Formats: sequence, C-alpha cells, structure tokens
Amino acid sequence: MTITDARAAVEPYTCTRPDRAVARRFVDEHIVPNADAYDRAEWIPEDLLDRMSAAGLWAPFLPTEFGGMGLDMVTLGGIHEEVGRGCSSVRSLLTVHTMVSWAVQRWGTPAQRDRWLPELAQGATLGAFCLTEPQAGSDTQGIAATAVRRGGDWVLNGVKKWITGGQRADLFLVFARTQRGVGAFLVPRSAPGLEINPIGDILGTRASMLAEVVLRDAVAGPDALLGPDGFASGMVLTGVLDLGRYSVASGSVGILQGCLDACARYAESRTVGGSGLRDLQLIRAKISDMVTDTQAARLLYEHAGRLRDQGDEATLMATFVAKYFASRAAARHASEAVQIHGANGFGTDYPVARFYRDAKVMEVIEGSSEIQQITIAEDAFRRCA
Repeated sequence: MTITDARAAVEPYTCTRPDRAVARRFVDEHIVPNADAYDRAEWIPEDLLDRMSAAGLWAPFLPTEFGGMGLDMVTLGGIHEEVGRGCSSVRSLLTVHTMVSWAVQRWGTPAQRDRWLPELAQGATLGAFCLTEPQAGSDTQGIAATAVRRGGDWVLNGVKKWITGGQRADLFLVFARTQRGVGAFLVPRSAPGLEINPIGDILGTRASMLAEVVLRDAVAGPDALLGPDGFASGMVLTGVLDLGRYSVASGSVGILQGCLDACARYAESRTVGGSGLRDLQLIRAKISDMVTDTQAARLLYEHAGRLRDQGDEATLMATFVAKYFASRAAARHASEAVQIHGANGFGTDYPVARFYRDAKVMEVIEGSSEIQQITIAEDAFRRCA
C-alpha cells in the first residue's frame, strides 16, 4: 500500500453520534486493513484523518454548541479502545487531540473557545500536547521552556520532545515557565519561530508522527495563555494528564482485545503434530488469562469514566489504577501473543509484533508504571492514616 500525505477527497462517513459500535465498524473498515502499512510508513495518511473527521471521532465529548456531541466519558473510552484495537498510533493522535480539546473547553476564555473548539470538534484543526523536554518528562519542576511578555505578545523559547502528532498538528498546547510559575499556551503551527523536526525509527507507535518542537522566540500572540498564569502544573495539567491516562488505559484494552482476537484466530487454524493448536492445554491457559485481564481492564477504565462523568474526584485515582493495570496487562499479553504465534509472530503477516512494540509504549507514556505504583501506594497510605 502506498501512503501519501496529500489531502484526498473522501466520501462522507455518515454518523450522527459515534459510539463503540460505530467506531468498531469504522476501525474494521478503514484502520485494521492498513495498520501495518501505516506502521511501516511511519505516517497516518490524510484521507484517514479526513474520514475520522467525517465520522465525528476527534472530539465528540465537546458540547454541541461548539460542534461536539456531548459524549460521555465511558462511551469515549469505548471509542478509544476500538481505535487502539486497530492501531495504537491512530489512537495516540486521538489522545493528544482529546487532551488539547478538553483543556480549551475547561480553561479557555470565551474568545479562545469560539476560536478553537469548533475546528477541534470537526478535526479541521488537530491538537498536540507539548510537555516533555529532552531533560524533563511529566515532572513540571524540570520544565526549562520559557514564556515572557514582549510588546503585548507571549514569546516562547525552548525545546519539546517526543511530541505525538507533532509532525502534523495545527495547534500545540505548550507548557512553559513564566515569572509566576508554569503556564499553558496555545501556539498555532503558523507562529513565527516554531520549528518542527520529525522523529522516526522508534520502537512502538511508529506512525504517531512524533516530532521535536523547537521554539526560538516563537510569537504566540497576546491571547495565547490558557488558564491562570503560573498555575498550569496544579490545575490545567492535572486534568489534562488524567484524561490522557484514561485514553491510554482504554487504548491498552484495545491492544489486549487485538491480541486476543489474533491468538484465537491463529490457534483455531494452526495445527502442531497433527493436533490443533487450540487443543493444547498451555495455549488455552494463555488465552484464558488474556480473556480475564481484558475484561478486568475494561471494567477498570469504564469505572473511572463513570466517576469522571459524575464529577467525582475519585476518578483521578481510578484512572491511575486503570492505566497501570491495563498497560501492564497489554505488555504481558502482547508478549504471550507473539509466543503463541511462534516464528510467525516475528513477521508482518500477523499484527502481534506491532501489538508487542506498541504495548511497551503504554507502560511509559502518560506516567510510567513506576510512577503509577508510587502514586497508587501513596493514596493507599493516605487512606489508612
């Protein structure tokens, strides 16, 4: 398959309100048959991005007044799970776009909402989340990028790295240090002084169009600040990262389901020594564990989603738990999926090698498994005090 970044005319994918069933049909038709080609090309073609816009998949949780559909978080998680089942790179683009869209909805001024939300809802503008730096991950204390007022404009300097969708995004949510602390800034791709350097040849989510974003006296304009100046680390970032973890948790369940489907099909058709692979006791044990962990991980993210829909602050810890369990389970069972496929699991005729590489990414992004462990344990100690 030839991958092109040229924008192509796309037949409308009619959808009034996306849900899991709609997403499943979309994924099976447009993503699953092409996911390995995207992985090899390290790029998602424009025609798929357009089809996702037509299907209403980019930010359906946004209010209807801004072109969204007011979708609840549990349904959104189901959509991200289905997309993750097809291709984690595509789901990663959904994740960061969701984070940017939610941040503008929650913290934007009326003018910022009117300017950006309709385009974000439609997918006409794609968002990217810019926190990580070469020497700093999710720890805001390590942020070296700066933002200063100059002649009324906000001017930013610094380097952001491992930015998902950075090669393609139209709007960057950049976290930078101000005189008052850490601020969040909306920086359009057209901002003078913004430079995009593609990052390729990575282990997993190879088609997520990663980039290094360099800001050299980048002029973001007078209204670029999102939310209060100096409080982004305690207010904007907490909510945005929680939503990112939720998407990664549901996307990890997608990987689990993809591994389960692939292994069941393979074991059903493969014979070893005259017996069906499906009849081997150890194979059945592996698949049984896969089924159990998939269902458990799904229940965990759905629980976190319900809490978020209810406005319950317990959603923060529930999302930590969901992401921790689902990402580790995805990595473990993706390894078992390769094992079940034997030598075939190392090639490109089956999706399990891609699942294996993508699953490892889930244990690192939006807070590593070790950070999750520390946070979950601290909450347990706090409750016992």
